[in-house]
Amino acid sequence: MTVKPTIQTILDELKALDAPPTETLTPEEARNGMVQKAASLDRPEDLASVEDAEVPGPATSIPVRVYTPKGDGPFPVLVYYHGGGWMCGDLETHDGYCRHLAIRCGALVVSIHYRRPPEDRFPAAAEDCYAATAWVAENAASWHGDASRLAVGGDSAGGNLAAVVSIMAKERGGPRIGCQVLLYPVIEPDFETASYRENATGYSLTRSMMQWFWDAYAPNPQDRLHRHAAPSRATDLSGLPPAYVITAEYDPLRDEGESYAHRLEQAGVTVTLERWDGMIHGFVRWTEAVEEARQLLDKIREQLDRAFSSDT
Repeated sequence: MTVKPTIQTILDELKALDAPPTETLTPEEARNGMVQKAASLDRPEDLASVEDAEVPGPATSIPVRVYTPKGDGPFPVLVYYHGGGWMCGDLETHDGYCRHLAIRCGALVVSIHYRRPPEDRFPAAAEDCYAATAWVAENAASWHGDASRLAVGGDSAGGNLAAVVSIMAKERGGPRIGCQVLLYPVIEPDFETASYRENATGYSLTRSMMQWFWDAYAPNPQDRLHRHAAPSRATDLSGLPPAYVITAEYDPLRDEGESYAHRLEQAGVTVTLERWDGMIHGFVRWTEAVEEARQLLDKIREQLDRAFSSDT
C-alpha cells in the first residue's frame, strides 16, 4: 500500500519547512522543535480535571500530569510514557494525546516526565518510569483511580519504556500490570532490519535520527545489551502483561515491534499485533487530521476493556 493521502499531505508540509535534520541540532533545539510542532495538535477540554503533580523518584521528584475523565470513578489507570527519542518529548508534547486517551478510554491517564538524555542517560528514564508507576499503583485512589486495573503505555521511546516497566515489574514483584500498550515501540538498536533499510529517509523518522537518539540514551554498547534498554534482550518474556502492539507500514521501527510481539506470543503472552498500513511513525498523535489516529483510540479502549474484563 502507498502512503495514505492525509499522511502524504503531512509529509509534504514537513518537507516544505526545509528544517535541518533533527540529529544536527542540539538537544535543546530538538526539544523546542517538538514542542512547537505539538502546539498545532488538538487538545480537547472535555475532562473533569487536568492536574500537575510530582511523585517521588530514585534521584529527584518526577513531574506527572493527571487526566481525569468525566463520570463516576474509580477509573482504570493508564500510566503513559511520552515518546521523542527519550530526549525530546515532555508533558506538553503529549498533552493533547493524553487528553484524548482519558476521554476515549474512560481512564485516569497519568503522563510521566522522566529524566532525559543526554543529561541523564540510561537507565535514568527506565528507573523513573518504574518508580512513578509503582507510586501511582499505590496512590491511584487519591485520584479516583482503580489500581487493580492498571495499564502502561507509550509511543516510540515511550513504548520502549512501557515494555521495560512491564519487565521490571515482573522482576521486582510488582506493581501488577494488566496490559501494556506499545505504539510503534523502540525495541532494539538494530539499524539493519528490512524496515530500517526501506524507510531510512522520507517518512519523518529517519535511520540517522534513531541512531542519534540511541547514542544519546545508551552510548555505552554494553548498556544496549541490557533488557531494560532493549526489551528484545530479555531472555524470558513469559508472565508479562497482555500486550497491544501497533506498528506503522512506513516506519523504520516496524520490524522490531513486530518481532517483539511474536516473541511475546511465543512466550505465552496474550498479544494483539496490528500493522497500520499507509501510516508513518508519529501518526497516533495527529488525531485531528488523521482518521486512523482516531480509530486507534477506540482500539486502545477495546484492548483495555478486554484486558480488565478478563482480569482475575
